[in-house]
Amino acid sequence: MDGMLSQDEINALLNGMDLSEAEEGDTDDTAAETTSSVIDDSLLTEEERDAIGEIANISMGSSATTLYSLVNRKVDITTPQVSLTDWTGVVEGYERPCVFIQIKYTAGLDGSNILVLKEHDVKVITDLMMGGDGTNTEGELGELHLSAISEAMNQMMGSAATSLSTMLGMMIDISPPEASLIDLNAFNTGGDIASFLDGTFAKIAFRMQIGDVVDSSIMQLYPIEFAKSIFNSVKGGDEPAEPEPVAAAPQPAPMQAEMPQMDMSAQPQMGMPQMNMGMPQMNMGMPQMNMGMPQMQMPQMNMAMPQMQMPQMNMNIQPAQFQNFSTDYSAIPSNENIGLIMDVPLEVTVELGRTNKSISEILDFAPGTIIELDKIAGEPIDVLVNGKFVAKGEVVVIEESFGIRVTEIIK
Repeated sequence: MDGMLSQDEINALLNGMDLSEAEEGDTDDTAAETTSSVIDDSLLTEEERDAIGEIANISMGSSATTLYSLVNRKVDITTPQVSLTDWTGVVEGYERPCVFIQIKYTAGLDGSNILVLKEHDVKVITDLMMGGDGTNTEGELGELHLSAISEAMNQMMGSAATSLSTMLGMMIDISPPEASLIDLNAFNTGGDIASFLDGTFAKIAFRMQIGDVVDSSIMQLYPIEFAKSIFNSVKGGDEPAEPEPVAAAPQPAPMQAEMPQMDMSAQPQMGMPQMNMGMPQMNMGMPQMNMGMPQMQMPQMNMAMPQMQMPQMNMNIQPAQFQNFSTDYSAIPSNENIGLIMDVPLEVTVELGRTNKSISEILDFAPGTIIELDKIAGEPIDVLVNGKFVAKGEVVVIEESFGIRVTEIIK
């Protein structure tokens, strides 16, 4: 059996191949570590990260309320975590493929950010928006899913922009979001998707729960400059309040100077009658100096004051007398004025029954479709007047028309 390899030789060859592969793998790992970028955590201070996290928390809170109205399920978005990362960190830490939704600001703020959702979460949200239960997630992600998630994000981020406008005190608006399915492995760098993804950027990670069908994670990617501009807008909004005390301080001075002048002019007028009553006693011993005083003061003050006081003392005040109308109105019939509204038309509706259908079931309606109602055969039907339930009855046929015989009045 010359020319054939023994088992030991085969094992030696196999071990040699494993060693060479391991050495190649170690070389590749070393090269990857050498080429990986280093994240500079000093690009955002702790104060800036806390502020950005609080802003994102408030914005996502309003977005969750909007998403609840679209999917009719309880939506919870947890407190965000802010960190710095690069494209390598996104590729290694997120499921792929995933959906990138780019949001651009058109008013108030200058910049954009990207919201990243998992493919499965987009399918669930689309199914819920179409009236499903969130379990129809089979098949590939198509244009229908991307259009639905774009509309959902348009309303969600529009609500977030409104909250941000209230916080910053200025008008903020966005353009319609653009959604696209991204295979992270197909891009060596994020610069092909957005220019700021080519370097270091801020990552805001959330945990999102939608009822019992979604328990996942989403993240927002902010350029460093955009994150700093939001922080500066929030920080600068509290500074213009200082000049107010300086402008308000000089105003009380003239008001306080004028008020005593007005009060002083009023007090002597009120006190003059008391002072003039004592004047004759003091002027008895000084006839030469007081000759002009009675002529100037006494006639003017004493002529005016008695005219205002005497009529008040002589007024005859009596209680007012009113005619008793109770006996006249008690005799008026209560139905006398109802004739004024007897000819007012009211809408009478006879309701055979009701049911609830989803949008998908309604779209399947066709001639011949049978809709089952919540009323049992033979059960009395409802009579409504202007939408108010007033009676029950049974259906009858009057010649060639349907009618209703009232069997019970609802009190």
